[in-house]
Parts: sequence; C-alpha cells; structure tokens
Amino acid sequence: MTALAEAAIDVAVPPMVGRPQSFVPFADGVDFAVEGEAIGTRWRIVGVADGDGASHARRCMARAIALVTAQMSQWNPDSLLSRFNRADPGTRFAMPPQFALVLDCALNIARATGGAFDPALGRVSEAWGFGAAPPPVTMPAAAGDASRWRAILFDAQSDTIVQPGGVALDFSAIAKGYAVDLASILLCRAGVTHHLVEIGGELRGCGVRRDGQPWWAGIEDAPGIDAPPARVALSNWSLATSGDWHRRRSAGGGDWSHTIAPTTGAPMRGGSRAASVLHRDCMQADALATAIMAMPPDAAVAFADARNLPARVTDAGGTIRYSAAWRAML
Repeated sequence: MTALAEAAIDVAVPPMVGRPQSFVPFADGVDFAVEGEAIGTRWRIVGVADGDGASHARRCMARAIALVTAQMSQWNPDSLLSRFNRADPGTRFAMPPQFALVLDCALNIARATGGAFDPALGRVSEAWGFGAAPPPVTMPAAAGDASRWRAILFDAQSDTIVQPGGVALDFSAIAKGYAVDLASILLCRAGVTHHLVEIGGELRGCGVRRDGQPWWAGIEDAPGIDAPPARVALSNWSLATSGDWHRRRSAGGGDWSHTIAPTTGAPMRGGSRAASVLHRDCMQADALATAIMAMPPDAAVAFADARNLPARVTDAGGTIRYSAAWRAML
C-alpha cells in the first residue's frame, strides 16, 4: 500500500495533456525556488532549469505583475481599468491585447454563468471594502440587483471599450489567474518549461519535477471542516480555489466575505464555504471558482457537470461535493 493510500488523502490526478516531451524529467537540471510579494499577496515559483532558473523566474514574474498592475489594477489610479471606471459616459478606450483577452474571457464566463461571475461589480465591491477605497466603518446596505456586465460596450473587432456611464470594472477575481498564466508563458519562452507558478493560492504547473513526479498542490479547505487533506497533480493544468474565510471584512457588528452576489449587491451568506476548479488556464479557473462560490452548491455542481468542468465544492455543512469530471480524477 502506498503512503498516500495509508494517509487517506483525497488525491486528484488530471489526465496528461500537452506535448509528450513536457513529461520527460529534466534529470540534469537544477531545482530552484523564488518568492516575493506583489498585488497584495505572496507569489512563488519553483522549477527545474539549467542553473539560471531563479533569475528567469524573478524576471518573468516581474514582467507579469508590472503588466497586470499597469492595465488591470483598481489600486493603481493610472491603470486602464481605473481610468475607464472614472471616465465620462461615451468615453472610448483602445485596449491592449492582454486587457482585451481578460475582458473577453470575463464576459464569456458572465454569460455562461448567468452573471454569477460579474466583472462589473467594481462599485459594489468598493462599498463592501474590497477595493482601493478605505474600508467601511458601518455595515453597508445591500445594493439590490448590481449586475452591470451587460452594459459593457466591448468592440472585439477594434479592441475598444466604451464607458456607458456608471460602470466600474473589477478584475480582482480573474487578473491574478491571468498573471499566473502570463508568468508561466514567459517562463516557457525563456526555456524554463518545468515549473509551478503560484500567486495568492492560484496555481499553474507545467512539465514535471526533476524526479518525474507532477507538481503536487494542496487544497486549503475552510476552517473547521473535518475533511481529509486534498492534493492535486498539476502537469499542464491550473488550480484556483475561492473560500469564504479569505479577504473578510467587518464593521458595525457585521462580518462578511468577499464573494458578492450580483442579484443582491451583498456578500453571499449560507452558500458554499469553498470552491476549487481545475482548468488548463489559470485565468479561467480563477473566474470559474468565483462564479461557483456565488451559486448554491447544488447549482454549482450541476453547472460544472453540464460543462465537464472539474470542480470541488465544500457546502455550508462541510460536505465535499465533486463534479463528475473531478470525481473521475480521484
């Protein structure tokens, strides 16, 4: 019996995808690990390279973070997102390809989830203390139906976006995943094809470790949940987890999580405690994990099953629910 079986660990192994050479270990390579802080969280890259892996990793992460901060950060007043949010109605902006890619993905996921993921909740998330504005000193009131993503005027032909008036974008549930993807792509271009990139709990693994094992990632579960430890093998896969214990705020005797329900304009209550999603792209895994957190647990699993999406959901009672695609990997 293996050590994993003896420990009763919840282990998911996605199918092997990618080029065959990506599963050939770099046995003569040198292990490296670098980490740091950026965009309000910690990042980490581990990998195998020819000796220059650490310097490549720092440079690639710096480029990815700089681009995301310049284009998509609501904490940077000069970012494209911030300038769009405060623009007058009718103002048109030319979008760089990276911003257009993230916005297009966000709108597609908004359509697929019926607005459970909404990239236009900027004003509501600010009001509840999850933006650049100072946190509230009293508990905010629910804003009612806050969904604004349908109002976004996005011209994919010319890569322009028009401010219709009063729309505030919030990419905090997708930009971090995109930064992971971008850092990973830059590493591959630099010849570091065996690596694991993590930014604030969102991960993307490429290739394998020097010993031929996949990059193993642990899944953090909600505090107080009596569940076996969970691990996922990430070789050319990404993992994102959203949980109700992260980025919490409190004021006026109230306490709330960062997952906003677009239909109420208030943080979710009594729904899922955690949601993890596997996808080839971390950008999509990031947004989909947020969307699934905003759905009732039964609806979340049904949504994942209808799209063959590997998802793991912890409901309010602590029960772990798996989509069919995730269960097939156990």
